[in-house]
Amino acid sequence: MITYEPFLSRSGESMQGSAIRKMGVVAAGIPDIISFAPGYPDPKVFAWSEFREIAASILTGEDPAALQYGPTRGYPPLVKSLPDMLALRGVTASVEDILVTTGSQQGLDLVARILCDPGDVVLVELPTYTGAIAAFRDVQAELVGVRQEADGIDLADLETVLRRERAVGKRVNCVYVVPNFQNPAGTLIGADKRLGLLELAARHNLLIIEDDPYGDLYFDERDAHLTRPIKADDREGRVIYLSSFSKTLAPGFRVAWLAAPAALASKLDVAKQAADLCTGSLDQRVVYESWKRGLLTERVPQLRAHYRDKKNAMERVTRSELGDLATWREPRGGFFLWVALPVHLNAETLLARAVREKVVYVAGTAFFVDGSGQNLIRLSFSAPTPERIEEGIRRLARVVRAEAAEPQPVGVHGS
Repeated sequence: MITYEPFLSRSGESMQGSAIRKMGVVAAGIPDIISFAPGYPDPKVFAWSEFREIAASILTGEDPAALQYGPTRGYPPLVKSLPDMLALRGVTASVEDILVTTGSQQGLDLVARILCDPGDVVLVELPTYTGAIAAFRDVQAELVGVRQEADGIDLADLETVLRRERAVGKRVNCVYVVPNFQNPAGTLIGADKRLGLLELAARHNLLIIEDDPYGDLYFDERDAHLTRPIKADDREGRVIYLSSFSKTLAPGFRVAWLAAPAALASKLDVAKQAADLCTGSLDQRVVYESWKRGLLTERVPQLRAHYRDKKNAMERVTRSELGDLATWREPRGGFFLWVALPVHLNAETLLARAVREKVVYVAGTAFFVDGSGQNLIRLSFSAPTPERIEEGIRRLARVVRAEAAEPQPVGVHGS
C-alpha cells in the first residue's frame, strides 16, 4: 500500500475539512435527525415554477451558446446588470470591476490566492465564517483573531493586533469581515464603525474583504439603511466586495459575484481561468432572467418575512426550553442563532450526546482561529420547518440539561 503523505504539498498536508460539512454527513446517515448545522435556504421558498419557465425558454436550442463555455468574467448580460444591482445597495461599480464566481466560496479562494503568500497574516473576527478560514488557510496564510463587540469588529483591538503583528515583521495585507448578520454570530456592524474601519484601513494601508451574502435578509424595514455596504463609502479602492444569489434565489445555481478595483479584478480573472475557466452558463442565464423579469426584487420581501417567522419560532422555543441555560443576542437578519451555554459545558463533547438524541448543530470552536468558543453553538433556523425547529430545540434542551446536571470535575470553573 502506498503512503501518500510524502507526495503532498504543504498546503495539501495542512488542509482540514469543514465542520459544517462533517455535520451534514452525520445527519444524512441518521433517520429523523433534525439538523441545525448547515445554513441552507428553505427550498419551500424557491421559485420552482418560475425557474422551470425560465429554463425552458433558454433550452429551446435557438441559442447554442446557452450550453457552451462562456467568458471567465461571466455571462455578459449578467455582468452588465450587476453594477445596477450594486447601485441599489449604494455601491458604484463598473463592468471592469465585476467578476462572476462559482459561489462566494470561490470568490474567497481567488482573493486568498492573489493576496496571500505563505506566512502572511489575515485579520479576522472572533468568531468568523468557516469558509473564509478554509480559503485563507489553504494558501498557508496565518489567521489572527480580533475581538468582536455587540456591533461588530472591535476597532481598537484591530489596531492593537495589526500593530503587534507588523512590529514582529509579519506582512499584513487585509482584514476579512461579514458586516451584515454575520455567519455565525449574526452581528450587524454599526454605521459609524463601518466608516471607522475604512478610516483605519486607509491609515494603515489595509485592504478590506467584505463578504455580504445576507445583506438583503433583514427582518425589520427600519434596519434596511444599516446594511449599507462598507464598499458604498469606499473612495480609495480598498474594499473587495463579495455577494451571492445563493440566499435569495437558490444555492444550486452556484452564482455569486465580487466587485473589486479593476486592477485586482483583472488578477482575479486570471486566477479564475486556472480554477474553472467559467461559471456555469446555464446557471448564469437563469439568474439573469430572474433579475430581468423582476423575480428577485419581488421575492426578497417574502424571504424576509419567512425567515423572520422561523427566527421567532426558534427564539420562542429556545427561551422556553433553555432560557436559564442559554443566552444570545437577537439576530436582526440572516440565518443563525448564536447561543452561549454555561461556560463549563463543551459544545464539542455535547455533540455525541446530541446525535443520540437525533439533533445536530455546529460547535463554536469551528468559527474561532484562536481555539476559543468551547461553550458556543450555532443554530441555523433557515431550513427546518417551525415544527421541526420546536422538536429539535426540545431534543437539544434534553442534551444540555443532562450534561449540565452531571457533576463537574474538580477544578472546572467559569474561567
